[in-house]
Amino acid sequence: MRKAVVMAVGALVASTLVAAPGLAASGAPDAAPPDSAFQKVTLNDTPGEPMDLVVLPDGRVLHTTRAGEVWLHDPDTRLNTLAAELDVYEHDEEGLQSIAVDPGFGTTNNWIYLYYSPPLDTPLDDPDTPTLNEGDALFDGVPADWEPFEGHITLARFELTGDQIDLSTEQHIMDVPVDRGICCHVGGDIAFDDAGNLYLGTGDDTNPFESDGFAPIDERSTRNPAFDAQRTSANTNDLRGKILRITVQDDGSYTIPDGNLFEPGTAGTQPEIYAMGLRNPFRLEVQPETGDVYVGDYSPDAGADDPARGPAGQGKWTVVREPANYGWPYCATADKPYVDYDFGTGASGAPFDCAAPVNESPHNTGLTELPPVTQPDIWYGYGASAEFPELGTGGIGPMGGPAYDFDRNATRGRAPIAWPEYYDGIPLAYEWTRDWIKGIHLDDDGGVEAIESIVPSIVTDNPMDMEFGPDGALYVLEYGDGFFAENPDAQLSRIDYIGVGGNHTPTPVVAADVTEGLAPLAVQFSSDGTADADGDRLRYEWDFDGDGKVDSRQKNPSFTYEENGLYHATLKVTDLGGKHRNKSASAEVDVIVGNLTPQVEFVTPQSGDTFSFGDQVAYEVQVTDDQPVDCSRVRVTYILGHDTHGHPQTTALGCSGTLLTTLPGGHDPGDNLTGVFNVTYTDDPGEGVPALTDSAEVVLVPAG
Repeated sequence: MRKAVVMAVGALVASTLVAAPGLAASGAPDAAPPDSAFQKVTLNDTPGEPMDLVVLPDGRVLHTTRAGEVWLHDPDTRLNTLAAELDVYEHDEEGLQSIAVDPGFGTTNNWIYLYYSPPLDTPLDDPDTPTLNEGDALFDGVPADWEPFEGHITLARFELTGDQIDLSTEQHIMDVPVDRGICCHVGGDIAFDDAGNLYLGTGDDTNPFESDGFAPIDERSTRNPAFDAQRTSANTNDLRGKILRITVQDDGSYTIPDGNLFEPGTAGTQPEIYAMGLRNPFRLEVQPETGDVYVGDYSPDAGADDPARGPAGQGKWTVVREPANYGWPYCATADKPYVDYDFGTGASGAPFDCAAPVNESPHNTGLTELPPVTQPDIWYGYGASAEFPELGTGGIGPMGGPAYDFDRNATRGRAPIAWPEYYDGIPLAYEWTRDWIKGIHLDDDGGVEAIESIVPSIVTDNPMDMEFGPDGALYVLEYGDGFFAENPDAQLSRIDYIGVGGNHTPTPVVAADVTEGLAPLAVQFSSDGTADADGDRLRYEWDFDGDGKVDSRQKNPSFTYEENGLYHATLKVTDLGGKHRNKSASAEVDVIVGNLTPQVEFVTPQSGDTFSFGDQVAYEVQVTDDQPVDCSRVRVTYILGHDTHGHPQTTALGCSGTLLTTLPGGHDPGDNLTGVFNVTYTDDPGEGVPALTDSAEVVLVPAG
């Protein structure tokens, strides 16, 4: 459950957009509208650790959290409700990842697709052995040491009934293998084309922190295979580091569509593979009519070229129009090969041949001779790009966004929010680390003609996912600044087009004098700070218990909760004036009855303490609660902090223990690394009373 916090929903940001002149779609205006013609509206500002979103045909929005939750936003009631909660494995980056809706949803079926990590029997840390973490896979050993950590991530679909995903209706579609107990790159993304084909992006499932920011191709027999991306991305017989393309059948089985990279039955290959040689295609979208795949592929971390190892890190955005090999881990692009480096001897061999790559790794189970490397449409490093200076400088976190499909019908109605025709057909790319959205203008041959900033003054804080809804507005899931928790600035938002001088959505603010306690619990609510940019008269509608019924129309009402539970008290505010009426937004505050939120803090270490990478750092956590504390429910995660984001390395259970601060060889070109310890504790109050969670974080500084 979410910790009770006060929420304020709805933020207006207005500014001027710099247009790319002369690049408008056919028949559309030849200049982009100013930022003042757009408005950002927050839909849920306590979204958990947000991962992925989907907008349903009826306008409802679902989003996932890594911890296993699926939240539903209802645009009519403005309520946010928990639609499902899956039990998931959460070591390093695993958990609940992607969500998608079936193309036939609402007409022929009610299928919702999820990509998640089932717990299986994977080893976990034993709280009774504080100096040993049984949940970490060994870096060095023999195959028997790594076999217990062999797992998979499941793609499945479930029926949405009303506002609930019925987990009992699960249809299993496929499993993608994963080596557990060690970081990184397991995230997946799901999309469909109009032919009914499902596309799934999968990461290389390879640890990048022992490769000095270059290609992880460690072939030593005593080394955990998770240090060799040749076993996955460059392996034609493995589903990882790929874009997969399948056609799901009525019973949940699937067939292989024509035109994938390898013909079914080809020895040493998997027929599901559409594109290979990808490191971490974390976010992709599909143009439904053409099947063009817009994909962002994450970069390794070397900040400069090294003749002995290969090129600096390169993030990539590309349009996949046909089966292809994008080269990882042999080539960053078609003309930027890595060097065949021997991790045992430290000797550098020759650069790989991007025109004819060969996979001779002992971990390879597929073809030896691979397809030639295809050049991406856009590539860039940490510094200014000579080819694409519009991308700026900073971290590297490319995301493949949607292309807007303008529908004139969506611009009609009492309060239209659809984006204008100017953006029709323009695919979006966005940057998780640089907080921007760009429009990629393609020429008649499919090449990049120009790159345009999209609503640059509207804040999208670490955008995690975005898609256009049936109403023509852009929905954005923002991760916020922080590490593997619900960050204060995380939210589900929507960017509306209101036109120049158009009617704004009001901005509601809610507060409560008390948010938790025992029944009967009397609460005084407040809407102070609620405003409308146009000065319109407002209607206030309070739903205290989340049943969809209006309980009060007062500005500052009171209510007494008689029964235990977690209540999302929601204020819906609607303007009653302007050119288009009945624009509304909501804010909510959680009220917990029958339980008190635990308080968790680190006794040691403390923020600012120094450490050296490779140290075993001892921790001690103090939990204060209104019921007995169960230390087995304390989860402490060590995260490699890199600027404002991080990579989880290991998780321990218990109120005390030690965590290995993994040595990230060559990870950060600017040496802007920290060691982040995050602790969460969820109590277990029993049936009928909501479980509550608290978390805390400390940031350690590398010595020297």
